[in-house]
Amino acid sequence: MASESTAKTDTSVSEHLHELVLNSSDVEDFLNELARVSARNLSEPGDEMLCAITLLRQRKAATVASSSEEATSLGRLEHRFSETPGVTASTSQETVHAPDLAQDDRWPDYAAAVAGHGVRSVAAVPFRLEGETKAALLLYSRRPHRFEGRVLEFAEDFVRQTSLALRLAVRFAHYSETAANLRATLESRTVIDMAVGIIMAQNRCSQQDAFEILRTASSTRNTKLHEVAAAVVNALGQGPARTHYDG
Repeated sequence: MASESTAKTDTSVSEHLHELVLNSSDVEDFLNELARVSARNLSEPGDEMLCAITLLRQRKAATVASSSEEATSLGRLEHRFSETPGVTASTSQETVHAPDLAQDDRWPDYAAAVAGHGVRSVAAVPFRLEGETKAALLLYSRRPHRFEGRVLEFAEDFVRQTSLALRLAVRFAHYSETAANLRATLESRTVIDMAVGIIMAQNRCSQQDAFEILRTASSTRNTKLHEVAAAVVNALGQGPARTHYDG
């Protein structure tokens, strides 16, 4: 039976994760470290637990983080099948436990694939996140009935205490991606405006006529408008177009 030290869901872990949110370059880095922290805090000496985390965000590819390469392979199985413990847990927002996959008929295809890695028991614990974002901590063991009693309670308590850090990491990632998209839009718009100005000067035409010339060239060449605009600016011989948004 696991002892109290098995899951160190204390202030030091929370502080470490909150610090990690601020220092991680992206949400995937944070998730990988969270998976490693989970494995360290939930495993017992001589009985390593494999941990993976799956994250689904709206209009984003699924992210799989893990505590090891083997755990990565197991986590990726979550996206090869339509019915899995992780999908069930994320959808129901309830812990899903398979004490012995050899005697569990809920996910036959998934169970066969996981058993091929020597795994006998699986537990999936959902994180409490915001909106359409879904995530689950996946725990794997080669021992049947590994996640029972206090062990499963420890895992659920660990997820409860780390959900806030994951919510913050996802929120920061959203803000960062939004800012990057806005920057790209502004840079593209600036280059287009520069190209329109050049065409107006060269052809002595109106702004609307210059833009139509640019758009016609884009359609004829089957090339994005901002790429055609960049080519117009670059043709002046001053090198690649730079905007005041460039770092």
